[in-house]
Amino acid sequence: MKVGLQGWLGTVLGIVAALSCSGTSPRVWAEAPAKAVSAFDNYAGRVEARLAQQHRSATDFLAKVGTGGKTDEQLRRGEVVIEKLTPDKGEVPGGLLHDWRGTAFVKGARAEDFERLMKNFTGYPRTYSPQVVRAEVVAPRGEPVPDHFTSEMRVKQKHMITVVLDSTYDVRYGRRNPGYGWSISRSTKISEIEDAGTAKERVLPANKDHGYLWRLNTYWSYEERDGGLYMQLESISLTRGIPTGLGWMIGPFVESVPRESLEFTLEKTRKALER
Repeated sequence: MKVGLQGWLGTVLGIVAALSCSGTSPRVWAEAPAKAVSAFDNYAGRVEARLAQQHRSATDFLAKVGTGGKTDEQLRRGEVVIEKLTPDKGEVPGGLLHDWRGTAFVKGARAEDFERLMKNFTGYPRTYSPQVVRAEVVAPRGEPVPDHFTSEMRVKQKHMITVVLDSTYDVRYGRRNPGYGWSISRSTKISEIEDAGTAKERVLPANKDHGYLWRLNTYWSYEERDGGLYMQLESISLTRGIPTGLGWMIGPFVESVPRESLEFTLEKTRKALER
């Protein structure tokens, strides 16, 4: 789910923006460089090929988490397990690539419950409060929501600064059988909103964007087993890079806040399914 990750990106790059405005970094505005986008697309292709192979497996539908029974026990106790998959430092020409995966378990839940929750976009502001301001399926409209659709979402984050992003996603669902499913959500447009909710609200053009989030793909895999539902979420994203000399300040966020963000997403989903 893209909500928690955007929270992390707002935190990390909000610091960058604040320092940029104070003169620490000479470049405030950013537009996604073609080489960075190409690197992201190539990486996403490899992730999707790995997931496709994983979903065809009779025994490894979900990626292995941790070592043996200890991790399974943690999950069944309601804990969320977060793993960093970002290669090296995640540096690409002109940007940063981020890859994180989280796994959770919901006792008594079923795949159909998960799909019903995730396709209920109008309920996102309640389920994923306070970060999601609004969400909807824009095409095709009507009920039931199909397995291939376009959605839009507005997310608001408050950290050192307030960041509002409007995003459009192409979303697809697939199943191996009723107890095993997956979804792929690819961003097709992400816009930063200035003065959101006021008479001055406007969409910043690409060359005036701060680079909080240029691309975001999320991949859910879910499997009924052990009397409940295992959920696995992998999110890959592309943001502007960290200005030279600021790694000592921003680096810790890259390591700690993504864990908290994925934990938020999975915890909110888990609690909603429990209800």
